[in-house]
Amino acid sequence: MPEDNDSEPIADGSGTGIVAPDDETPTWSERKERTQGLSRLTYEYFERARREDQDLRMESDYVERDVLGFPAWPHEMIRNFALTSFFVGLILFLSATLPPHIGPPADPSSTPAIILPDWYLYWSFGLLKLGPLNPELSILGGEKLMADRTYGVVANIVVVGFIAMVPFLNKGSARRPVEQPFWAGIGVMGVAFAFTIAALSVKNLLPMDSHLLFDLTFLIPPVLGLISYTVFRAMQEGYMYSLNRRYYRLRPPK
Repeated sequence: MPEDNDSEPIADGSGTGIVAPDDETPTWSERKERTQGLSRLTYEYFERARREDQDLRMESDYVERDVLGFPAWPHEMIRNFALTSFFVGLILFLSATLPPHIGPPADPSSTPAIILPDWYLYWSFGLLKLGPLNPELSILGGEKLMADRTYGVVANIVVVGFIAMVPFLNKGSARRPVEQPFWAGIGVMGVAFAFTIAALSVKNLLPMDSHLLFDLTFLIPPVLGLISYTVFRAMQEGYMYSLNRRYYRLRPPK
């Protein structure tokens, strides 16, 4: 006669197993205090997901429609129309209350004291002002290998090229910064550098020493990137990162 083992977990969906009902689901702190460790937590995670998927398949022949979709009309259309109306009204209000100032006609015979591009190109304009980083080579008698303008153009190519390469370097399936803190820190550093290099491009308008501004341009981005990496790395424990990573590796989302 086989030995009756009541402690063996049931994983075929026919019984309650070790997965508690929804109203008795243990909290994250209670799960963490269990002595069985990550293996038992992973089993509970997989078992609950399997049962939820099984219930959905029994209720409908097309699971994605019930899980992901909302009707485009009226749900999505009304929401989009409300948001569009708000921003269009805001633009009309600002244009009516704060009309743009029209200056005198441009004089082609004189060059303005300060020449700036459109605001969204300040970062590129700032890269053209990296002359102090252009090395003077002793083998060339103290001359520079290339002109400062050419050096700025090369800097634009390098920065834009690195941005274009990031999607090919980071091939993970992570969806949140906490899942990949390194690349999240790189992203924060890049955004910070875009702001600091834009501030360098308008250094004539800022009440700050130009040498100090130049140093802060390259000091602030790595500091913010390191802080972001540290914060996201510390947040992984609260998000049960190890458990979620194993779950998505074995059962990738559709």
